[in-house]
Amino acid sequence: MLTVIVDYESGNLHSAQKAFERVAREQGAGEVLVTSDPDTVRRADRVVLPGDGAFPACRRELFDHRGLFEAIEEVVVTGGRPFLGICIGMQMMATRGLEYSETPGFDWIGGEVVRIDPADGALKVPHMGWNDLVIDAPHPVLDGVTTGDHAYFVHSYQFRVADPGDLLAHVDYGGPVTAIVGRGTMVGTQFHPEKSQATGLRLIANFLTWAP
Repeated sequence: MLTVIVDYESGNLHSAQKAFERVAREQGAGEVLVTSDPDTVRRADRVVLPGDGAFPACRRELFDHRGLFEAIEEVVVTGGRPFLGICIGMQMMATRGLEYSETPGFDWIGGEVVRIDPADGALKVPHMGWNDLVIDAPHPVLDGVTTGDHAYFVHSYQFRVADPGDLLAHVDYGGPVTAIVGRGTMVGTQFHPEKSQATGLRLIANFLTWAP
């Protein structure tokens, strides 16, 4: 069993790698490998796509790595293997992003990435720190994760899904802010599971044993 964390030079992957390796050892869930090699991605049984920074920059970096997106899409969309997008990695699953300029996403899950606009003017953007999840729909990756569990966020934009059925969880930050999306074999978290302590480790463990 091979889990690939895609490295396209968009963020520090050290903490994610350590968290996934730790849980994989505990679960007996095989090997975790960080790679930017398309052929290695094609061998993966499951794919993790992190992302830090701005939507347009992350997308540009990913597509600048020749053949990497095509390999991801072949494995996830054609091959139906489990996929986890983290932060901007989740946002890029959308139809388009509206950060700085309109930028096309993967269009795997319909919707757009828009700036957070809290109804309470005292709330600052970016949305940074711990917040309580509100579970909107059951999902195998959320087994044992319940409303009120804490997760760690750092972001100014959110994924507004077109189909409410794709929303698995949100948080309240002067209004609802998307926390987890999912469709088919794909899930995405706006928060960083590798920084979200017990909640994040539980989600990682569920993902590594998920067999859709």
